[in-house]
Amino acid sequence: MTTAKRLGLATVVLTTCGAGAAYYATMMAMKGYSVPSESLNYLVFALVAALTLLILMVFWRNVHRSVGKVRTQLETMAKTEQIALVMVDSGNELSQITRPLNELLSIVRRQTEQLRSECRELQIQSRIASAEKHHTEAIIFSISDAVIVTNRFDELILANEAAEKLLSFRLEASLRKNIDRTLSDGTLVRLIRETRSHGRSFTRKVVEHSIDQKGSPKTFSITLSCVVTPNEEVSGVVAVLHDVTREKEIARMKTDFVSNVSHELKTPLASIKAYVEMLIDGEAEDEKTRSEFYEIISAETDRLHRLIENILNISRIESGVVKVVREPCSLTAIAKQVLEVVAVQARAKNLTLNEQLAPVYYQVEGDRDMLYQSILNLVSNAIKYTPEGGTISVSVTADERRQVAVCDVSDTGAGIPPEDLPHVFDKFYRVQANKKLAKGTGLGLTLVKHIIETVHDGKLSVTSESGKGSTFSFELPILM
Repeated sequence: MTTAKRLGLATVVLTTCGAGAAYYATMMAMKGYSVPSESLNYLVFALVAALTLLILMVFWRNVHRSVGKVRTQLETMAKTEQIALVMVDSGNELSQITRPLNELLSIVRRQTEQLRSECRELQIQSRIASAEKHHTEAIIFSISDAVIVTNRFDELILANEAAEKLLSFRLEASLRKNIDRTLSDGTLVRLIRETRSHGRSFTRKVVEHSIDQKGSPKTFSITLSCVVTPNEEVSGVVAVLHDVTREKEIARMKTDFVSNVSHELKTPLASIKAYVEMLIDGEAEDEKTRSEFYEIISAETDRLHRLIENILNISRIESGVVKVVREPCSLTAIAKQVLEVVAVQARAKNLTLNEQLAPVYYQVEGDRDMLYQSILNLVSNAIKYTPEGGTISVSVTADERRQVAVCDVSDTGAGIPPEDLPHVFDKFYRVQANKKLAKGTGLGLTLVKHIIETVHDGKLSVTSESGKGSTFSFELPILM
């Protein structure tokens, strides 16, 4: 029953009661009884008060019930986080309030659903951006070159391990800090700032810069690129530092090699050409002179041949196309043959050749010509760098315990400085202190190393002391 109906019923009841009281007063008056006016007034006041109280009680009960219903619905919305319409009876007193409230809730619900949809879209975009960020970081961290990334405020935001090692900083402690406080190399800081400030005019440049590494300067090719937003604003700089020290060294060594080879090729060719021209011009009048010319031409031809063969052999071995003829052979027999060949050169410099050779029956498996060339190169080097009156010693021993044959070539020559020892087998490398003693291209020892270690799986080593001579040793497995 609605409030209006309840109030109507209460009014009817009270009206009926009032009418009955009036009728009773009238009948009493007709029978001769008089009703005091004060009593009548009290009666009317009591009826009005009772009617008002009844109306208020009914209204309060109805409002209290409706408010409780609304409160329950709102508490349910708060718990479930689901916005719904507030439902009350259409004739309820609160309907005038709940109607605009429902309209407001409908608007809030639509806006909430829209915000949730936008939030889901943002979450998806955030996950995609996070995945792309991790992918980019993984790529940067896998790069062997040093990589540094800064933002528009010249703050460090990303760097890989190579950059940390090169520039001596920790990313965790330097993140979001200005590169002035992070990078100790002022030139690199300046390059990054210049690139960022001029980003609108150019987005990429490459410069060379030397960075000191524990007292040893290294040359880096630095590629600086601006990170540009879609609206063409510079948001940061990426710097990639590629170590080109070795490349520049190789380029220099190649230049030196070409220069040395050119000189080495020109020298025998010039001699050959000169003596051939003298023969053609008839300057060799007797047979003895012609024989001397022929011998010189033959020696220079052999020298030229050896140089070219060294270059070709190294190239073949490095490319893996060299033809190896493996067969049992004796290092002692090969060493004797080498000593016979170099005896003339040794006598020319008044050098003493000593030999200590194991029995011939100790054999190794290998390419005889290559092993001959290795021992010949070692002995020829010893003769080159040993002054007159010195001694060259060649020994071949068998270490049965380790089952290896060892060949040692020792001299009493100039020796090799300690700082040069690690590099004597490098291609194109020549000891600076000994360059004036003999000419060469720095290929002989490289070829020996390739023959012994690459082709025959042996071991080559050197011991030396400046001014006291050197000993080159190699060992190969004995055939049992």
